[in-house]
Amino acid sequence: MNQLIQNLMGMGGMTDQVIATDFLISAKAGVRNYAVAITETATPELKAALRTQLNDAIATHEKITNFMIAKGYYHPHNLKEQLEVDLTVSETAINLAQK
Repeated sequence: MNQLIQNLMGMGGMTDQVIATDFLISAKAGVRNYAVAITETATPELKAALRTQLNDAIATHEKITNFMIAKGYYHPHNLKEQLEVDLTVSETAINLAQK
């Protein structure tokens, strides 16, 4: 088995956090991209379609954020707690890289 896969499997609950964080980052990028696309398009029909997609992307972002908050992966209103989570994730990544 690939060493990276073995290391990821040994992460336990951290795997869910990594996946959720990646999903949240992607959702944020999607919201930003839809907003830019709306400002760049010329037809009202396309703007309406993009607004619908933007609203869906915002709703998805909210669901991911709420999931991460409930699981204790994300603390948007408490910088100290978020820093602790980020440091733990960073240490885990460094340890995985050294194995």
